[in-house]
Amino acid sequence: MANDQKTFLITGVSSGLGAAFAEATLTAGHKVVGTVRSPEKAAAFEAKARGRSHALKLDVTDFDAIVGGIAEAERLAGPIDVLVNNAGYGHEGVFEESSIDDLKRQFDVNVFGAVAMIKAVLPGMRARRAGHIINVTSMGGFITMPGIAYYCGSKFALEGISEALGKEIKSFGIHVTALAPGQFRTDWAGRSMDRTPRSIADYDAVMNPIRAARQAKSGHQPGDPAKAAQALLQLVASDNPPVRLYLGEDALQLVNQKLDQMKVEIAAWESISRSTSFA
Repeated sequence: MANDQKTFLITGVSSGLGAAFAEATLTAGHKVVGTVRSPEKAAAFEAKARGRSHALKLDVTDFDAIVGGIAEAERLAGPIDVLVNNAGYGHEGVFEESSIDDLKRQFDVNVFGAVAMIKAVLPGMRARRAGHIINVTSMGGFITMPGIAYYCGSKFALEGISEALGKEIKSFGIHVTALAPGQFRTDWAGRSMDRTPRSIADYDAVMNPIRAARQAKSGHQPGDPAKAAQALLQLVASDNPPVRLYLGEDALQLVNQKLDQMKVEIAAWESISRSTSFA
């Protein structure tokens, strides 16, 4: 493993997919710098694999601290080969009931934090002409559902940034992949979700059943985080990784369903689309 050992920087390793990613990566013999937000979580993470598991106390929304944090990570573990932007959370709320501050917080974590991390590691990767940036998005970065407009907006944004960035840096030997899970058995829909209180009765028929179903399904989602982590390792090992990788039967089904619907709608309006050029 010594010749194949890589240094991963994974954000949000204290729970959920981040914890599963870190566990599998350490088990495979790699080095992992994991971001945490408390001394207790730092101590627990460093005990996982002494000398290979390094905790970095960092909040990804503390943008001014990120460059120094990356420097500390590389001092601890060496140059970063793989960045996994995993830290994020879900906001659930009717659009009309949700505040602009809710939207700002959602984008600070899910988009601006990820972008700041990329900006901090990219100069080193470019100088070495190697690296892999993996942005954990969601099937909600392509399909949408009522009640999570802000979340979907943030993941759509990260998907677009990932795809465009990948085209800019491909010639430097750096890969960019949007890793888009479906429903996995984490706390995303439970204690980790920020929920805006209900206030407008007109939305009861749409939102109340959705919120109840999501809460009831928390802890019973079909996706296995450990298997997602194995998929991550296969992704990193590939010489030709995809621009995006969907994880889960539900993600594949819903994405393909939307693609089919898009093709039908595009065809139905094709004549209007083509009518707008100069004659």
